[in-house]
Amino acid sequence: MEQNSEEQRTLKLTEFVTVSDLSNMMDVPVNEVIATCMSIGMMVGINQRLDAETINIVAEEFGFQTEFVSADLVEAIAPEEDNEEDLVSRPPIVTVMGHVDHGKTSLLDRIRNTNVIEGEAGGITQHIGAYGLKLPSGRRITFLDTPGHEAFTAMRARGAKMTDIAIIIVAADDDVMPQTVEAINHASAAGVPMVFAINKIDKPAANPEKIKEQLANMNYLVEDWGGKYQSQEISAKKGMNITELLEKVLLEADLLELKANPNRRAIGSIVESSLDKGRGYVSTVMVQNGTLNMGDIVLAGTCHGRIKAMFNERNQRVTKAGPSEPVLILGLNGAPAAGDTFNVLETEQEAREIATRREQLQREQGLRMHKILTLEDISRRRAIGNFQELNLIIKGDVDGSVEALSDSLIRLSTEEIQVNVIHKAVGQISESDVVLAAASSAIIIGFQVRPSTAARKQAEADGVEIRTYSIIYDTIEDIKSAMEGMLSPEIREEVTGTLEVLQTFKITKVGTIAGCMVKEGKVRRTSKVRLIRDGIVVHTGELGSLKRFKDDAKEVVAGLECGLNLAHSNDIQEGDIIEAFDEIEIKKTL
Repeated sequence: MEQNSEEQRTLKLTEFVTVSDLSNMMDVPVNEVIATCMSIGMMVGINQRLDAETINIVAEEFGFQTEFVSADLVEAIAPEEDNEEDLVSRPPIVTVMGHVDHGKTSLLDRIRNTNVIEGEAGGITQHIGAYGLKLPSGRRITFLDTPGHEAFTAMRARGAKMTDIAIIIVAADDDVMPQTVEAINHASAAGVPMVFAINKIDKPAANPEKIKEQLANMNYLVEDWGGKYQSQEISAKKGMNITELLEKVLLEADLLELKANPNRRAIGSIVESSLDKGRGYVSTVMVQNGTLNMGDIVLAGTCHGRIKAMFNERNQRVTKAGPSEPVLILGLNGAPAAGDTFNVLETEQEAREIATRREQLQREQGLRMHKILTLEDISRRRAIGNFQELNLIIKGDVDGSVEALSDSLIRLSTEEIQVNVIHKAVGQISESDVVLAAASSAIIIGFQVRPSTAARKQAEADGVEIRTYSIIYDTIEDIKSAMEGMLSPEIREEVTGTLEVLQTFKITKVGTIAGCMVKEGKVRRTSKVRLIRDGIVVHTGELGSLKRFKDDAKEVVAGLECGLNLAHSNDIQEGDIIEAFDEIEIKKTL
C-alpha cells in the first residue's frame, strides 16, 4: 500500500508545464501554487510555464516527488499489441555503410540496375534514399542508402535504428578506414548483424586477405577465418558475386525471424523530408509495422496531415504500403525531422492537438536553450582575450542534410571561436532568413538550395553574405578556413642583429645618441629594438633614427659602426647591448 501511495506522490511531467497544469496534477488550488512561487520570489500568472527547478521546489512544498520525461513520451500514442497469430514475416531492411568512394552507391546501382552515381555531386551520396527490391526467388529486401560521409554520423546512427542488417563495404585495394570503423561501431552499438562486402576485387591491387586480417585485428573474425561474421568478395562494377552477397543477407534475415502485422494501423520512421516546389512537403517514410493507406491521418513529430498521394521509389502511384516498404507521401503540413516516428491516428483533430502541444514544448525549450550572456561567459571571454562567434543560418533541400551539416559545423567550434547555428530549416532561402541574418550578423549557408530573387535583393541591401554549396566537404572546408581567418594571427619575433653601445652623446632637443658597433647580423631602420643591460631587458621600442656618419642609413651590417637613438627613451649607457628584431605574422590554423 505504501509503495502505491508513494507512486501517487510522484508527478510524471515534462519541463515547462503551466501553473494551472501543475495545480491540476497535484490537486492543489491554483492560488496556493502561485503563492508558493511568490514566496520564492517569482511573480507568475496562471498560464505561465515553469522551468524544472521551480517545478521541483513547488512540488516539494506540497510533498510531491517529480520525474521529468521527454515531451514525446507524454504525447506518446499508446502502442497496439499484436497477437502472435497475426504476425507474418516481413522483408529485411538493409543499410549499406562504409567509407566514401568504397562503392556503396555502385553496389546499390548494380542491385537495382540503375545509375545513381552519375548525378551525384562529386560522386558522394548527398541524400538518403530507400529502395524496395524483388529478387528472382520472389523474396524482397529493402535497402536504405545512407550518405557516405563522416559528417553524417548523426544520420547513420538514425539509419541504424530502423535497420535490421548492415552491409559493411570495404574496398579490397584500400584499408579499413576510420569511417568504416565508425560504421562498424554504429552497427554493433545498435545490435545490428553485419555482413562484410569486400568490393573492387577485379582491381589488380586488390588484396581481400589484408582486409580480413585488419578486421580480425579489430576482433571481427569473418567465417573464412573461423569467425561468425559473413563476408563476400564482390565487384560492384563488374557485377561479380552480387547474388551470393544477397543470399548471405537473406540467411542473416532468416536467423532474425523478422515479423510484422500488416492488418493494423501503420507505424514507422521518417527517412527523409523535403519541400518540393510543385507538390509541397514530401516525406519518404519506412513502414515498420502495419499497413499505410491513402487518406490515413499521419502524425510525425510536430507535423501532421492526411495522405493525399503515395509513390514508390520508381515514382509510381501506390495506394498502400505494408511492413518494410518505403514510400513517398504527400499531405503533411511541414517537413518532419529524419528519424522521427510516424503514427496513424483516428481523427485529424487528435493529430493536430498532439502536434500543437509538441510544437509549443519545442518552442519553449528552444527559447530556454537560447543562452543569454552571463558574467561567467564574459569573464571567460576576457581570459581568452579575443573570443569570436560565427553565427550561421542553414537552409537545405532535405532535412537529413541540414541536420548533418549543422552537427558537423557546430563541432568545428574551438576555444577562441564558437560556431552557433541560430536557425536551420528545409526550403529555399527566404527574405525572413535574410532579416534574421542581418539582425544577428549571421552568414546564410544554402545546401542544394538558392535564395529567392527578393531574398537576394534584400541580402545585397543589408550586406548579408549567402554562400551556396552542393557538397558537404566543401562547406566544412570553407567554414574552417573562414574561422582560421577570424583567428588573430600569431606574431613571431625574429632577431636580426645585435649591437654594442660603445659611447653615448647627449644632444639638446634630440636626446641621447648611442654610438654602436654591429656585432652580428644587421640592423634596419624599420627594425624594432630591445635595450639589454646586464642580461635584463630595460626597454623595447622602435628606432628614432639610424645614421652612418652624418647620413641616414637604411641598414647597417655586422662589423660596421653606426649612430642611433631610441624613440621615447633616452636611457642608454655604455656597454648596453641592443637587439634588433622583426615581427612576423603567422596565420593560425585550426
